[in-house]
Amino acid sequence: MTNVPIVVVVGAKGGCGATTLACETARRLRKQLGGEVAIVDADFTGRRSVAILLDAVRALDSVRTQGTIALAPADDGLVAVELAPSREASFMLTPERIEELRAELARTTRAIVVDAPQPYPVIVRPFLTYASQVVVVTESTMLGAAAQRTAQIGLTRFGFDARDVATIVVQRDQRPEISASELERHLGIALTADIPHKHDRRHGKSLDALAAKLALLQPREQELRLAPSSRGSRGDDDSAPSAAPQDAPEQPRRAPSDRRDDDELAELKRKVHEQLSQRLDIAQASRAHSDAEQLAQLRSQIDAIVDALVLENPVNGSAEDLARLRQDVIDETLGYGPLEELMRDPEVSEIMVNGAKKIFVERRGKLSKTTKQFGDDGQLRLVIERMIAPIGRRIDESQPMVDGRLADGSRINAVIEPLALHGPTLTIRRFMRKRLQAEDLVRLGAVSDEVMDFLRAAVQARLNIVISGGTGSGKTTFLNVLSNYLPEDERIVTIEDAAELSLNQEHVVSLESRPANIQGAGEIRIRDLLKNALRMRPDRIIVGECRGGEALDMLQAMNTGHDGSLTTVHANTQRDAMSRIETMVMMAGFDLPIRAIREQIAGAIDIVIQLSRLRDGSRKVMGVSEVVGMEGEVVTMQEVVRFEQHGVDANGKVRGEFVFTGVQPHAMTKFEEYGVPFDIRRFAGADVRDLVATW
Repeated sequence: MTNVPIVVVVGAKGGCGATTLACETARRLRKQLGGEVAIVDADFTGRRSVAILLDAVRALDSVRTQGTIALAPADDGLVAVELAPSREASFMLTPERIEELRAELARTTRAIVVDAPQPYPVIVRPFLTYASQVVVVTESTMLGAAAQRTAQIGLTRFGFDARDVATIVVQRDQRPEISASELERHLGIALTADIPHKHDRRHGKSLDALAAKLALLQPREQELRLAPSSRGSRGDDDSAPSAAPQDAPEQPRRAPSDRRDDDELAELKRKVHEQLSQRLDIAQASRAHSDAEQLAQLRSQIDAIVDALVLENPVNGSAEDLARLRQDVIDETLGYGPLEELMRDPEVSEIMVNGAKKIFVERRGKLSKTTKQFGDDGQLRLVIERMIAPIGRRIDESQPMVDGRLADGSRINAVIEPLALHGPTLTIRRFMRKRLQAEDLVRLGAVSDEVMDFLRAAVQARLNIVISGGTGSGKTTFLNVLSNYLPEDERIVTIEDAAELSLNQEHVVSLESRPANIQGAGEIRIRDLLKNALRMRPDRIIVGECRGGEALDMLQAMNTGHDGSLTTVHANTQRDAMSRIETMVMMAGFDLPIRAIREQIAGAIDIVIQLSRLRDGSRKVMGVSEVVGMEGEVVTMQEVVRFEQHGVDANGKVRGEFVFTGVQPHAMTKFEEYGVPFDIRRFAGADVRDLVATW
């Protein structure tokens, strides 16, 4: 057999039952057609759902070669095919290899069922181009209806219209949110099948009926499905309405005078992307981001495509416009699209994306809106997934929030629908390649040299230090600077949600927490890492940020021989930091008396440093306080240094000075005990200066 029907099953949203339906459909096709039926797992998230459902994990692993494609017999006469066990392994595949696999399966099986992901990676496209039927699986909810429309729009980019797509509802609840007829009204189409809940006696019969319909499909001729803009050459009837205006068949070109230049360039960019999707292995191209030779080859291919299209469709654009278009295409193909230029800007410290059309940045502590935009929410979602895939994180409707870090150390946070009401939201805290040192903070006016010298002595004398401040006040940066004072002969363990700390010492163990997997298992919290760190013989423990019950474990560590530990908390003042730590200890789940908690705090914490971001965008140390003990039920503190503001200058920059309060620091006893040099007279006789620079 040289040509067989191919059914591509796509889940409109996570958790709608697409993989289960694909496996059940393959089983029933095998019974109706006779002979073997292949079920292909094209999902590269590492879930291996098809292998698990077919009980073929061991069989596939035993025949896998080079970490990629594996074929193994499964029960019910099926052939289980796994393209790659993980996203990383999928980078070894090429469209040519997948086409060879498709041709091989067409010769040896009676039908091919593909469990395909969204968005569609380039190496899955050989199955899509030959697909006899695409099945979109959704659920009877308003979210399911919205997801089906999004999936339909994505399929139009491959030339599929409503007649090529079967929409199937799998009832996940015995009492669905909306009925099948209501769903049809929302979608404006007729459902191909409504599969009842698995406990409904009609469930099996409905699956049999669906398989009978699919078994009657005629194999598609060996002709590649064309892109929407050139469907006319297939001789197909294009009268069916398109799911999205931008994917409609191309209309006769208007005269240049009737169209804005930027519209022409946008249309040219769309055509370039269409050509790239047909000619390039985008997964392989993405790996060229750091390979100069591959990047040069890719640029030459893009240049050739742009030049050819410009000859065919002249545009009113300058050479500069075309050069910018080429760079935009490179950014969108290899990297993070419109964010690439912002990621290259050394002055941008934070990037905030509020949906596809609103991108804000922070420069020198000030927020501003950029002119950059994503084409749509789908492109933004693709960029988010491209960011988190290398670190093994995922984001979907079942887990719509994610934290992580990029290869350069930048911290990212993303939130999608249904939590983000106006489109996906992405926040990137940039990792500056040049690490700030103490002298940089002094030069920028964030702190005085005298205060920095006091904090140096505090670190070297093994005082426990808490850095407090609001979001974006520079806590992690300041913690990195203080870490420079840690001695080389000590074992240091750092614990973070998303690794940002970069210590210069040689003997450093860096630990990072891990979220739960798709089954809700495997979560490793900061608290778990902190408990484990106590068994690693640390001299110092640095927790990137205390947010919950781990505060109790941190206090216990500080009180049991791990002096000199450092951490950060979110709080507005030094006193608020004490209250917040007290609250976080209560979150640990132990019914401890308030006095016992406060005694733990008073006995563990020595220094609290308060940071703030002022209205001119500058970040400063607003005060340094000592925790000196308990008076009754209250943790007592004394302020050693404070920043006193004296208005703003002509340029709107904050003016002020660091003032020594005149108290005798209790830390002096520790300084003497550890032989750390510090002259308190530096505070009293300091040459106070106005500090107006911006950190």
